[in-house]
Amino acid sequence: MLLVYTHKITPRLRFTFKHLCKRILGLEVGFTSKIEDFIAHDNLKMSYTKQPLSSELFVRSHSLLFEQGLSDIDIKVQPWEETKAFFSTGERSDLPFDIFAASFYLLSRYEEYLPHVKDEFGRFTAQESLAYKNRFLNQPVVDIWAYKLKALLKTRFPQFKFPDRAYRVKPVIDVPMAYYFRQKGLLRTIGGTLNDIVRFRLKQMYQRYSVLMGFKRDPYDTFKWIITKQKQHSFKFLVLFLIGDYSTYDKNINSSKKEFVSLIKSVADYCDVGLKASYFSLDNVALLKKEKLKMEAIINTELKAVRNSFSKLNLPISYRNLIELDIFNDYSMGYVDTLGFRAGTCTPFQFYDLDYEVQTPLKINPYHMLDFGLLKYKSQLDKSEHLLKLMQEVKAVNGTFVPIFHNYSFSDMERWEGFKALFTTILESVE
Repeated sequence: MLLVYTHKITPRLRFTFKHLCKRILGLEVGFTSKIEDFIAHDNLKMSYTKQPLSSELFVRSHSLLFEQGLSDIDIKVQPWEETKAFFSTGERSDLPFDIFAASFYLLSRYEEYLPHVKDEFGRFTAQESLAYKNRFLNQPVVDIWAYKLKALLKTRFPQFKFPDRAYRVKPVIDVPMAYYFRQKGLLRTIGGTLNDIVRFRLKQMYQRYSVLMGFKRDPYDTFKWIITKQKQHSFKFLVLFLIGDYSTYDKNINSSKKEFVSLIKSVADYCDVGLKASYFSLDNVALLKKEKLKMEAIINTELKAVRNSFSKLNLPISYRNLIELDIFNDYSMGYVDTLGFRAGTCTPFQFYDLDYEVQTPLKINPYHMLDFGLLKYKSQLDKSEHLLKLMQEVKAVNGTFVPIFHNYSFSDMERWEGFKALFTTILESVE
């Protein structure tokens, strides 16, 4: 066990050290404010305070982990070997930066509580983030910093055997619309047909009726391919179905239709199944509860995971609603149009509520790539190159790579050409 001496043991300090030491490095960690207990400990130990006690491993602490509430923090990001960091510590510290305070700033999403410009959906954008502005969004800096701590501990305690962790992939497949033409009902089909005529989309109208008459497979019906891929791999895919009511933002088929229910059940036989929360349920806990219960009735088990429509997060309300409903895994933490590490890590972590100053039971599974984020790269080669770079960053720290695709990105539609191959590349990166 790593024993940490500090002048004050706070919830922020416990939360941060446990993420870096336990979740990333696999080390048990304990805390003490008693000098005699620290001296008596004959295993891994370090002090985290303003001044070293003696010649022990020492990291000079920034004040952030000992504060409460929010304040306007002056942050200066600086280069550090192959990465970047902030909260410099001075000469006496064994690490040039307080990686714990910096990690807390990123993991708690501190900057998302501060005033910022939102996009048209009310989302925090990559361009507003410290990581984007200082060009370290493409690195899991929290994990990199943890490995730098590990290297330092190895130097000081060469006899200690550190546990290893392995690179993992957790593929997520979003299903906001299971079928493009099928199961839409008479009124929506007529509306779609009239729209095709008005816009002179005769090719689409021909495709619509070829599907409806059973001559062609619906372009969004890629579930047979998804299940085939799942059968080839031991790790589980997570498939998230939207079952909320039809609205301006959510246009899936009616969740009471037998064929749709049957589809969800058949996918659940092979993959993990979760809920894609509808747009209007994000601020309405009663509506979210209704969708949760409906999904649990379909899959006949407790709901394990949720992802918000449009990746919209309203911190801390969105996460408090999940906790209130006993939903303990979220997959909404990432950027829609930009690849990278929104929370600075490729290791799942607990949600820390900055208002209540408490670590919660909700596990945040940050995603690092949404299929839409690859569309800005025009050629298949560019898409593949950026994807491989991202995966390499995760592999370097043996983290968990979470990509999000949609069921329709495996279709034969021109826009999504080559995405099946990209998904396959990700799956094969584990082997």
